[in-house]
Amino acid sequence: MWNGSRGNNTYTGGASPVPISSSPATTNVNAWTVEESRIRGGFSNTDVGYGAKAYLVEDEPSGSRRNNAMIYSGIFNSRTGINNTNVFSVAEDIIKAVDPAQGSIQKLYAEDSWLQIFQEKKVNRAPIDKDLLYTTEGNTAVTASNKVIGAVDPYAGNFGISKNPESFAVYGYRKYFTDKDRNAVLRLSHDGITEISNYGMIDFFRDQFSTVGNGKLAGSWDIYNKQYVLSIQPENLNTFKTLSFDEITQGWTSLYSYKPEHGVSLKSNFYTIGPSSTANTDTAGLYQHYVATQPRAEFYGVQGKSSIEFVFNPEKSASKVFKTINYEGSNGWQIDSFVSDFTGIGSVDTDFLEFSTTNTQDTTALIYSYNQGAYDNYGNVFPSVLIPPVNRAGFSRKENKYMANLVNSSIAAPGEVIFGADMTGIKGYFATVTISNDTVTDPGGMKELFAASSDYVESAY
Repeated sequence: MWNGSRGNNTYTGGASPVPISSSPATTNVNAWTVEESRIRGGFSNTDVGYGAKAYLVEDEPSGSRRNNAMIYSGIFNSRTGINNTNVFSVAEDIIKAVDPAQGSIQKLYAEDSWLQIFQEKKVNRAPIDKDLLYTTEGNTAVTASNKVIGAVDPYAGNFGISKNPESFAVYGYRKYFTDKDRNAVLRLSHDGITEISNYGMIDFFRDQFSTVGNGKLAGSWDIYNKQYVLSIQPENLNTFKTLSFDEITQGWTSLYSYKPEHGVSLKSNFYTIGPSSTANTDTAGLYQHYVATQPRAEFYGVQGKSSIEFVFNPEKSASKVFKTINYEGSNGWQIDSFVSDFTGIGSVDTDFLEFSTTNTQDTTALIYSYNQGAYDNYGNVFPSVLIPPVNRAGFSRKENKYMANLVNSSIAAPGEVIFGADMTGIKGYFATVTISNDTVTDPGGMKELFAASSDYVESAY
């Protein structure tokens, strides 16, 4: 440290000062340069000896990591050539911290004159280049200020972004993100934070988020369909769930068969980055969706299938036998499963084997699509059928309406007199049906499904 004035110099601590010899043009000059003996002048920092110091390394730096604070540099102005992005002036208040009890800062998003700050357990906002002053009535007044980041104002609700900033997506004034630790998918808008995972999907996200671990929650905005797309990717790379949220219907509308690394919208087009682990290296890069020349349900070079699961439950208090399955739509749909409700546990006075097997349900085998089930009298099946007319093992068609009988393929239940393959129809109060497109009828083409129904009779069983 050097303290004093010209002609009366005092030196304390550090290495010995080195006098500067005055030039011939300077008279009555008595000045000193002081070389600090410790890095950054710290009391217990590394001591600096004599010799070269170009590659001096401090063994025990005294720096600290503040994951709940932000620091900003000087300005950058390309028009005037000012670039102070590497200037961090200690003479100015350049640090803004948020509540450390709410976890680390995971995401920052600037919107107009506000900075959105996403912590693990909280979402905040702060004005940019302004400060909030409160009147005596408690109202806020926004005034100009020389502060880069103003006072931090938290949003209502104990929600954050956990440690998944990759789930963040934005469209217009809406921001979408997940809080894995609270099993929630959230939307931040003018009315605050809304838990959109409550729209009929509470159990789904609770079960799926519990398996993510150190996996990934990839969020993106699909500008083509105006939907928030979320891909839940646990540590186990063999399992994932990709689904979309629609603001118009206020619900989760579809599950997809692709697994994106990330997604982005640009000029009315939606792109995703294919997984790096895909076998086809040509499709592991940027992939554009909704291209007219691409096969439907094909993602990253792999042809997938589309399926819909729904429930038949007419006359909900009556026992029924479902006899047929009918649908209106395109050719190429097959029934993967038609399953009734469980019959429930049997009487408690039976042995364990009988007690467990009484909890059964009726089901039917695969019902082929109109083309898939076609065969002729020579044993040929589609597409090798030679001479019409052909026989149908699955759906039949009349006036673009498809229908098929339901043949019970379940095992015998205790007490049944007529059962299994000897009985047509599926018995139960309701039935769960899964329908999908086949692999032989125009693969990758458009498949439409308008309505589905079943003929049934009431049963007294």
